[in-house]
Amino acid sequence: MGRVRGRVTARGNAAELIRKKRDGALLGDQAIADLVAGIVDGSVSDAQIAAFAMAVYFRGMTRAECASLTRAMTRSGSVLEWPDAQGPILDKHSTGGVGDKISLILAPIVAACGGLVPMISGRGLGHTGGTLDKLSSIPGYDATPDLARFRRVVSEAGCAIVGQTADLAPADRRLYAIRDVTATVDSIPLITASILSKKLAAGLDALVMDVKVGSGAFATSIEAAIDLTESLLAVAEGAGLRASALLTDMSQVLGRHIGNALEVREAIAVLTGRRRDERLDTVTMALAGELLVRGGLARDGAAAEAVVEKALGSGAAADRFARMVTALGGPRDLLERPDRHLARAPIELAVTPRIAGFVSRVDARALGLLVADLGGGRRRVDDVIDAGVGLADVRGVGDAVDRDRPIAIVHARSAADAETAAHRLRAAVTVSDEPNAGGGPPILRRMSR
Repeated sequence: MGRVRGRVTARGNAAELIRKKRDGALLGDQAIADLVAGIVDGSVSDAQIAAFAMAVYFRGMTRAECASLTRAMTRSGSVLEWPDAQGPILDKHSTGGVGDKISLILAPIVAACGGLVPMISGRGLGHTGGTLDKLSSIPGYDATPDLARFRRVVSEAGCAIVGQTADLAPADRRLYAIRDVTATVDSIPLITASILSKKLAAGLDALVMDVKVGSGAFATSIEAAIDLTESLLAVAEGAGLRASALLTDMSQVLGRHIGNALEVREAIAVLTGRRRDERLDTVTMALAGELLVRGGLARDGAAAEAVVEKALGSGAAADRFARMVTALGGPRDLLERPDRHLARAPIELAVTPRIAGFVSRVDARALGLLVADLGGGRRRVDDVIDAGVGLADVRGVGDAVDRDRPIAIVHARSAADAETAAHRLRAAVTVSDEPNAGGGPPILRRMSR
């Protein structure tokens, strides 16, 4: 009887809590804890979760309310401990960007440098691709292992990039999916609680955050990015987690490919030394170095850069990635033969500009939405991702484009989809007569408390 009565009470409390937040009232710790418990046990409906998210979106939360929500979501499942760890427990989080495959590269680099990386990642939100969707394009890869397997892979490979299991921050897993389809993704309190509940549940020693700024980011202005970063750093500090953040440019695609299997191919090319893009390289190196310094594995940025380059040049980082993929059920020869295992769309269309010239502007958000509409993203929680579609070899600001140097290559499921995507691609990329310096710097600011 107590369990039934508790569920009824949780449902009633949820409606009252939504009303209070809708009207601008402050929520106490117990009310937030009750709501989170109801999200986990199912007594709070999807409609109520959506209404709560929308109320927070419009009314916001105080720092204390956000911290309370983060704590409740962290404690909604297991909180990992690593008593036998042979190195610091480290992680990185990105607020999401178009073409952002840094996690796939950074986690094995840090593992090769002596850190342990239990990375809890998410699926795509809005116009940005999710790390978990990228890894799910690898056949056999278990993106949601049980805790025993998760621990074992971290121990064996030094890193494991997985989604939230039933045990880790289960409240966030449900809330995250509903935010994606209710236009409440870009709420600072909800972003803060979502990110940090997963990271705190993983038992980290240090965290570095990549807060994106620009047309392809949720924070389109530097002011919005600073507000989000200050929220993240303050709540992390209150929880005793060493953290810092880099504000990085997302006014154009990060790297050259957008789309799940395409981005895995690009990450593999970086790890194996076959291809390195300057902007992607700069941001990855800076985040990895920041994390190594925070974790005590390098004395300063210069020393960190040297060990990161060694991890890449020696093949140690590629080996860690291969060990992680194999330990989580993926193919053993993925790095040697990625095209054998990764999906590829049947239609490939090189999109040339209407006039020859130089790329002067890229609407990264428009490109992210384009790939999502090709099937590479979700409109609803239960949508199935098409891993093979996307844009390959996307030109960046400052690059020359003409009949022989296309803006990008569309990977689509049908010729009609490819033609529609080509029209949208040309509209999203501005071509000018005069060359420029390639856009602004990829790293805009470093922040810590």
